[in-house]
Amino acid sequence: MSTGWWTRVGEVVAPSRLGRDFRWLLSSVWVGNLGDGLAIAAGPLLVAQQTDSPFLIAMAATLQWLPKLLFALPAGVVTDRVDRRVLVVSVDLVRVGVLGLLAASILTGTVSIAVVLVALFLLGTAETFADNASQTLLPMLVHRDDLAVGNARIQTGLITFNQLAGPPVGALLFAAGTAVPFLAQGLLVLAAIATIARVRLPEHGRDPETSTHVLHDVVEGFRWVWHHAAVRTLVLTLTVFNLTFGAAWSVLVLYATERLGMGEVGFGLITTVGAVGGLAGTAAYGWITRGVSLGDLMRIGLVVETLTHLGLALTTSPVVALAIFFVFGAHAFIWGTTSITIQQRAVPTALQGRVGGVYLLGCCAGLVVGGVLGGALAQAYGVTAPFWFAFVGSAVLVVLLWRQFSHIAHDEQLTEEPTVQQRGEEPGVGSATQ
Repeated sequence: MSTGWWTRVGEVVAPSRLGRDFRWLLSSVWVGNLGDGLAIAAGPLLVAQQTDSPFLIAMAATLQWLPKLLFALPAGVVTDRVDRRVLVVSVDLVRVGVLGLLAASILTGTVSIAVVLVALFLLGTAETFADNASQTLLPMLVHRDDLAVGNARIQTGLITFNQLAGPPVGALLFAAGTAVPFLAQGLLVLAAIATIARVRLPEHGRDPETSTHVLHDVVEGFRWVWHHAAVRTLVLTLTVFNLTFGAAWSVLVLYATERLGMGEVGFGLITTVGAVGGLAGTAAYGWITRGVSLGDLMRIGLVVETLTHLGLALTTSPVVALAIFFVFGAHAFIWGTTSITIQQRAVPTALQGRVGGVYLLGCCAGLVVGGVLGGALAQAYGVTAPFWFAFVGSAVLVVLLWRQFSHIAHDEQLTEEPTVQQRGEEPGVGSATQ
């Protein structure tokens, strides 16, 4: 009875039709997300232990996203040139090494804020390459019609382990011993490497005899995005909406404490409620996509985000605000899953890395510019000013792009490339032309 129950649960979480390799990929992503979740809490705690300088604390936060701005495009080029599984394993081994050295410096009493900042930058750089390559694996493993399901399962792990379970466990481990969460993260990354190494991929990678300059490959990725109407719309939307989101969320801690009067505990509750909303979106995603087209989902999501900013600008009630954050959490999951699914369906395998790099660059650029604008607006006009800016900017974008989403789910790459299940053979790296 218990075996049958466990089998049914496994079938719901990772349907057998998606294949064994998908299950290995999912296991690796979930385990890795738990490790990253530990660092979400332990990293800032370690920084605060080493310094009380606001500048250095802000610098530590900056080093979380700076590698993405610097290396998003090079990471995309490398992903499209080499064996993607080997790339993920290699950079994750670098992460294990950095975490081991950081833990050793803590245990030996030689740790300093300089050591921590360097470690954060190296970890962020490795994660940029690993995340870009990892995102290209799913469309190589499952049928295009199953991409939405596969992405939903991957996002479930992100919400559950990275956002909900990881941070409180990381804080507890930090309290038990400063080096403990970083050692634990290193072990979890090793476990993620062991599982991703079991994944078989179809033949991919560029012909070793083909030689092009990195700049040529970057331009080719941008050119492809610009000439593909649906993906171009997604990139523009992602960039601008991250600008408005970044402006509002840059002052979220002040909004929670000053506007809502919720205090530090209340600020943490906002994150938790948003993650729970994401889980609700996970549970409903299959049902929603059976009745609503992907293009319409994008439209609805942008309207929800626009109204989120308006609602938060108007309310002073913690209860109302938490309800809004719950809905926004569900929207963020649904919109993100839909966006990546459309991208994976549309982009040829040979360009997945570079197009993903363009996506990441747009996302980070929007967040950075938005954060600067949000801080300036809050300083000049009060803590709700960034939310009013986000509402107006989002509303204008929805009006301008409304018609574009009518065909976004249909204007996709029609040439379907074989997955592992369809090929029925042992994959390898070769000179497959895409």
